[in-house]
Amino acid sequence: MDDIVKQALAKWPNVPSCTGWLMLDRRGNWRMRDEAAQASGLPGTPIRHEALLGFINRNYGADERGQWFFQNGPQRVYVELGYTPWVVRLSTDAAGALTLLDQGGVAFEPAAVLVDEEGGILFADGSTPPRVAVLHDHDLEVFSDHATLADDSMSGEFRWNAQTVLPLQAVRRGDVPARFGFVASPAAALA
Repeated sequence: MDDIVKQALAKWPNVPSCTGWLMLDRRGNWRMRDEAAQASGLPGTPIRHEALLGFINRNYGADERGQWFFQNGPQRVYVELGYTPWVVRLSTDAAGALTLLDQGGVAFEPAAVLVDEEGGILFADGSTPPRVAVLHDHDLEVFSDHATLADDSMSGEFRWNAQTVLPLQAVRRGDVPARFGFVASPAAALA
């Protein structure tokens, strides 16, 4: 958390939180959701300002109930999740090594790979509790270059760099929030 945020929290500790105004979409884009977007269920306007994106990513966390938020100075802004609290991009470097980076540009080391019934790929890391991230859909081809899928497309294995082979585990998309302990819509939980 940024020092300026810590100072604001100390100065104004009782600022009410808000919900519904910020979304992390399925592709890792942060989106502002005005009242019209919220009322119509739209994702909102993508945030493109690099300094603001960096500020959001540095001050992003979860509360004790598994609701993800952006600590905007003294105000906690709860985040609507397009799928998971993290979205990762998969790429290969010139030597062929795989890299996973989350929406904030931080390395993500997979310990498990899951496939949902819609073909979505999720990675869980080895932390306690594990972070879960959905793979950006533009990176499915890179994933498939390093995966062997069974006929049912819900099992197989993923070769994470030369030394690690991770089995693919089937998961129902609707079960992901409970399994990984997060709330996808704090606004809906509040209502």
